[in-house]
Amino acid sequence: MNPVDKIAGQGTGGEKLPLMESFYSIQGEGFHQGKAAWFLRLAGCDVGCVWCDVKDSWKAEAWPEVPVDTILEPVASSRAGMVVVTGGEPLLYELGGLTTAIHRAGKKAHLETSGTHPLTGKWDWICLSPKKFKKPLEEIYGMADELKVVVYNKTDFRWADETASRTRPGCRLFLQPEWSRQKTMVPLIVDFVKENPQWEISLQIHKYMNVR
Repeated sequence: MNPVDKIAGQGTGGEKLPLMESFYSIQGEGFHQGKAAWFLRLAGCDVGCVWCDVKDSWKAEAWPEVPVDTILEPVASSRAGMVVVTGGEPLLYELGGLTTAIHRAGKKAHLETSGTHPLTGKWDWICLSPKKFKKPLEEIYGMADELKVVVYNKTDFRWADETASRTRPGCRLFLQPEWSRQKTMVPLIVDFVKENPQWEISLQIHKYMNVR
């Protein structure tokens, strides 16, 4: 799949980014679950999901701004084939320099975003995880390769269908139970997917395996 081009004129800076953590692990969610991946978690978020399991990432000022070249040093020498840029909300920042460095290192660039800010950077895969309380920009829907909706209660199924109707043909659709409510929501998700087989189930397998 060809990387998605940066939208011209959007975003500034990007030579340094607030880096919360950088680590090599297994992608535990969505279409690429089970694959080895390097994760770059950028700090700063203006969405604030109540169920967020990395709330320490919300305050960008709590984490050091690191030059992009320094961020990529351990990534470039690793065996990881893909780099997942997550947060927080990564699109708070200009990411063109980061994705250029990722591709220069011979890796694929994957983005996890709520879609609330303009897209920057060139991406091989975009996972859009929208939130009802702060909806994505309309143009982001058509750029997503994967839609991942967190299911916290029954009304989220209707929200999921409404959101899916905005995505482009071929976008992969995933429903993921909110971790603290998985025992309640998984049976409902199973029934929904059986009735709506265009959807798939994402289960955060890294948490079952107890890896970060």
